[in-house]
Amino acid sequence: MELWFNEFQTDNLSLGARVKETLYMGKSEFQDIAVLDTFEFGRMLALDGVFQTSIFDEFIYHEMIAHVPLLVHPAPRQVLIIGGGDGGAAREVLRHAAVERLEMVEIDGAVVDVCRRYLPEISTVLITGHDKFHLKIGDGINHMAQAENKYDVIIVDCSDPIGPGEGLFARRFYEDCFKALKADGLFVQQTESPFYHQPLLKRLYKDIGAIFPITRTYLAQIPLYPGGTHCFTIGSKRYDPLAVDTAKLPDLATRYWNKEIQKSSFALPNFVKELFK
Repeated sequence: MELWFNEFQTDNLSLGARVKETLYMGKSEFQDIAVLDTFEFGRMLALDGVFQTSIFDEFIYHEMIAHVPLLVHPAPRQVLIIGGGDGGAAREVLRHAAVERLEMVEIDGAVVDVCRRYLPEISTVLITGHDKFHLKIGDGINHMAQAENKYDVIIVDCSDPIGPGEGLFARRFYEDCFKALKADGLFVQQTESPFYHQPLLKRLYKDIGAIFPITRTYLAQIPLYPGGTHCFTIGSKRYDPLAVDTAKLPDLATRYWNKEIQKSSFALPNFVKELFK
């Protein structure tokens, strides 16, 4: 008998992956956690039935959520990750020599433990540690409410706006991000699918744009996520991602990101531009 794991991406659409083996299935204080070894994506993490990351394509998401904002800011010394329990974003942030301190606040310690065990390629920093890396198991929303003028870059590497991730998509949270950033700081958040989450994307762009002087959305092609195209949105106090001189950027040993993509990922199709008018 074949075993399939299905994510219902909308009420009318699902993505299914044929499973070789169920490696872990459990429930934390916050959510259902599953790790599956699949034929198409290799080992993958699912939270509350939603695909989060996989060995097959995780590098795309983690490179794009980390390198793009860090290369917009000229001196990202103090960096914060909200969420990011698989450790992939932290792995990529720590490749930047300018970073002096990286804090990560993840609400669900069980996710960290599971990823250490079953996804070691992604969670290298969680396993080995790093002198610049500081992990806190706690509520990212509360952490942001208490921080002020502290960070150069904030990376909101969250799950979908349901369950423990819901409050990370609220305008109050973006106001706290603004407060927690230094005078020239910026933040980035994954902002879902431009095909299947258009009302959400439109609202988030409006909320962030009402708080930050510069708001830019960029795209990446990620097979695991709904429609294969995923959005990220930057709110910046001073630096415009469109003004980055890509010729001066460092050459990173990446699998997806490059200098051309740093620029071209902000070139939006017309149907996405229409959402923001």
